[in-house]
Amino acid sequence: MAKLSSRVGRIDASGIRKVFDLAKSLKDPINLSIGQPDFAVPGEVKQAAIAAINAGKNTYTQTQGIPELRDLLLVDEAAYHGRRYGTEEILITSGVSGGLFLALCALVDDGDEVIIPDPYFVMYKHLVRLFGGVPVYLDTYDTGFAPAADRLENLITPRTKLLLLNSPANPTGRILARDHLRALAAVSAKHGLAVISDEIYRGFAYVDCPSMAEFLPDALVLGGHSKTYAMTGWRLGYACGPKDLIQAMTKVQQYSFVCAPSIAQYAALACPQVDLKPNLDAYRAKRDLIAGLLAPAYELAPPDGAFYLWAKAPRGLSGDELVTQAIARNLLIIPGSVFSERASHFRICYTVPDDKLRAGAEVLLALAKG
Repeated sequence: MAKLSSRVGRIDASGIRKVFDLAKSLKDPINLSIGQPDFAVPGEVKQAAIAAINAGKNTYTQTQGIPELRDLLLVDEAAYHGRRYGTEEILITSGVSGGLFLALCALVDDGDEVIIPDPYFVMYKHLVRLFGGVPVYLDTYDTGFAPAADRLENLITPRTKLLLLNSPANPTGRILARDHLRALAAVSAKHGLAVISDEIYRGFAYVDCPSMAEFLPDALVLGGHSKTYAMTGWRLGYACGPKDLIQAMTKVQQYSFVCAPSIAQYAALACPQVDLKPNLDAYRAKRDLIAGLLAPAYELAPPDGAFYLWAKAPRGLSGDELVTQAIARNLLIIPGSVFSERASHFRICYTVPDDKLRAGAEVLLALAKG
């Protein structure tokens, strides 16, 4: 067998995928681990996909995405945060994960430092390492899981290249307020840091949810359809930002993904027809249900958005220990060490029927008592 590259050795297998694999071996588990919506792809979007297939829209598209979708998203972005991007400042990607891959490939050189607020989405540090960068963690545990601007500035060195933000956040559910974003933008501009703002969960915001684009015009904003429209397997996202960065990402996409899936792009043209309010209302109710059940026994991060609860393990247990005990009781949750340099917490995903939420809460409340 050929010797594997050192690059592959810099990353570990996903801890989340290990739990997913475990779920297959359990009989009817209470599964609060999988981070994806439980509602169906909207009918309008399904029909648009079927129509695209029947119309022969099954070939490669332009690397940067079909013009109709790019134009639609440019209007959406301007309406959301006021930043008006040009046609060369947007790229359709294979999910936000694809956008992260392209952006980090285009920005990070060997030895470059990338500041990542901790807790973080599991992919961030591994992709940084894959491209030769060095993750530098900005602790947020004692600042309400919102990165403090003074701490950001204290971490900056001559090797610091960029800041990677996520709001609404996975795993904490935290949304960064305007004052937080404004302060982070000021520090980033002062030191010439690039900023990647992962806003994939924007469609699940239960409080005001500003965008980094309002405060830092050169920020790269990543968004997508996967979570908002339950299209996780369709792999559709987009990136908006400075022309030179978007062009570099487009060049990398030419030699990697080629283009985002064509059928998904045409289907997304129907997304504006979808009323998202019922889904948002349903998930707000689920959040309130599970948070209300667990709050008496668990310390929770502010669940401002997305569809996760970030909870501290009780009784001096680590998150890993609590997860082991939960799995023994047929409850699947994710240990916090997957998302953090600490192991004190665990993540719950509440995109399940209410009876499953109550059953999961019952197990966790019993574990809290010991």
